Amino acid sequence: MADLNEFILGIDLGTTNSVVAVVRNGQVEVIEHDGDPILPSVVGLDDRGELLVGHPARNQFVLFPERTIKSIKRKMGDDVKVAMGSREFSPQEVSSIILKTLKERAERHLGQKVSRAVITVPAFFNELQRDATRAAGELAGLDVVRIINEPTAAALTYQPHPTEPETLLVYDLGGGTFDVSIVKIEQGVVEVLASHGDTHLGGDDFDQLLLNHLCDAFQREHGINLRDSLVAKSRLLQAGELAKIQLSDEAVVTVEEEFIAERDGTPLHLKLEIERIQYEKMIEKLIEKTLKHVDASLDDAKLNANQVDKVLLVGGSTRTPFVWQVLGSRLGQPVSSDLHPDLSVAMGAAIQGALISGVDVGPVLVDITPHTLGILTADDTDGLAEAHHFSPIILRNSPLPINRTEIYHTVYDGQKEASIEVFQGEDPDTRNNQKIGEFLLTGLDDVDAGNEVLVRFALDLDGMLRVVASERATGLERRLTIENAVQKARRESTKNRAFADSDEITSEFQTDASQAEKTEAVREAEELIRRARPLIEKANPEDAEELKDLLERLETAMAAGDNASIEDARIPLDDLVFYLQDA
Repeated sequence: MADLNEFILGIDLGTTNSVVAVVRNGQVEVIEHDGDPILPSVVGLDDRGELLVGHPARNQFVLFPERTIKSIKRKMGDDVKVAMGSREFSPQEVSSIILKTLKERAERHLGQKVSRAVITVPAFFNELQRDATRAAGELAGLDVVRIINEPTAAALTYQPHPTEPETLLVYDLGGGTFDVSIVKIEQGVVEVLASHGDTHLGGDDFDQLLLNHLCDAFQREHGINLRDSLVAKSRLLQAGELAKIQLSDEAVVTVEEEFIAERDGTPLHLKLEIERIQYEKMIEKLIEKTLKHVDASLDDAKLNANQVDKVLLVGGSTRTPFVWQVLGSRLGQPVSSDLHPDLSVAMGAAIQGALISGVDVGPVLVDITPHTLGILTADDTDGLAEAHHFSPIILRNSPLPINRTEIYHTVYDGQKEASIEVFQGEDPDTRNNQKIGEFLLTGLDDVDAGNEVLVRFALDLDGMLRVVASERATGLERRLTIENAVQKARRESTKNRAFADSDEITSEFQTDASQAEKTEAVREAEELIRRARPLIEKANPEDAEELKDLLERLETAMAAGDNASIEDARIPLDDLVFYLQDA
C-alpha cells in the first residue's frame, strides 16, 4: 500500500456544489460517487434525526426546508448559528460535514485513509472566512496544508503555450460568490497579478430573482404571497433554479407547480412561461456588477483588455449564455471554454496538493493577498478619542508570502501602552473596514511622545496573518496570530452534542470532532517540537531559556494526553518559533 501521506486531496468547497480530486500516478482524478463527481453542498436531518448529505439533503429541502441547510458558504466567517431542525450549528460545523463526506468518498476510491487536503476559497474571502474554512477542515479530520484561491486553482489546470508567456483573465462565477483574477503564466510559474470579487454574488442571486418573478406573478393573479409559505418558497426556489439551467439552452421555459396554494379549500396551481430575454433583463444588473470587478482587476494589474491573451470561465453560473456574451463584448474577444466550469477548481487544488507533496505535475503558484491589511492610528487631524485613521502595512495584491514592518510613534508623554487594532479593507477610515484582531502592548518606557513602536505583519501562503509589535528602544514586544475562528470552532464542536451523541444522530458521515481535534493537536505539537529544538542553540540566552521552558511544558502536556493543555502550551511556543525563525 502507498504511504498514507502520499495523497493530498484537492477540495472545492462550493456554495452550491462541492468536488474532491486527487493526483494519482501523475494524473488528476476527479473522485465520483455512483458516477457523479458533484456533491451538492446541502446538509439535513431526516425524520429520525439522521444526517443527510448531498443529493438526499437537497431532495429533502423542497418539503422540509426547516431541517435542511444550503448555501452555508455565504455565512463562513460570521459569528452565527444556523438551525437544522431543533439543533443549531456553526457554519464551520455544517461545512465540516460536507468535507467529511468528501474525505470518506476519496478514501473509498483510493482504498486507504487520507488526512491532508488543499481547500479552495473565493479570492476575495477575508481572513476570518479563510480561517473558518480551515477550522471546518480540522473538524472534518483534515490537515489543511494550504488554502488557495478558486480562480488561481482553476488556472493551474490550464495548459499554457509551451514557450511564450500568457496573460489570462479567470472569470469565476459560482453559486454564491464571484471572483476575477488576472494571471500570468511563464516558464512553469503561475503568478497572480490582481484579484477582485464579491463574496455575495452568484447563481443563488439569479435564483432569488426568478423566485421573486414567480411569486409576483402568482400574487398578481391570486392575491397570495407564496413567500409567506416556507414550503412553497422552497419549491419555487428549486423550480427557478431548474428554469435557469434550462434557459441556457432553451429560448423559453414553462414553470409548472401544482397545488402550490389553496383558497377556501380549492387548490391553486402556478403555470408561467419565462423567456430567455426576460431572464437576461433580470440578471443584467448583477452581470454589470461583475464587470466592474473585471475593470478593477485590470486596473490593479495595470493592463488593458487587449493585453489579455485568453478569458477563461469557471463556475456553474457561467453556463448562462448572457454571461459570456456580455463579458466577451466588454473585453473585445471571445471567452474560452478550455476549463471545466464545475471541476477545474478541485482539479487545480489537487495539482497544488501534489506539488506540496513533491510530485512535479504542474506550474509553481505565486498567489496574492486580496485585501489591504493595516492598523488603526491617529493622524495629525484626529483627536485621540476619535482616531479612525487606517494605516496600511500590507497592500492588496501583494505576492505571498510577505513580511512588512512599519514604524509608529506614541502620541503623548509617558504613554505606557499601545493598542494594536488590526483591520483589512481599502478605506482610509477604519469604520468602513473590517476589524480582524487586536492586542495591547503594555509596559512601554516612561518617555516623551514619539517613542517608536515597530509593527510587523507576516502573511503566509494560506493567508494566515501574524502580527508583532515591539518597542524599538527596549525590545519589549507582543505577538498575535489571527486564528480566532479555528480555536472558537474547536471549542464549540465539543459543546455541540449533535456531533458526538450517536444515539441522537447516526450516519456514516458523522463527524467525530473530538477525535479529529486530538489527532490534529498531537500532530501539530510533534511538528512544532521538531522545528523548535534546533533554535535553542541559535537563540540568545533569554529566548533559549524561554524555548526550553515552553518545550518542557508542551512535552509534559503530551505525556499526560491532555488535549486542552497541549493546545495551551503549543500556541505560545508556535509564536516564539515563528519569531526566532524569521529574526
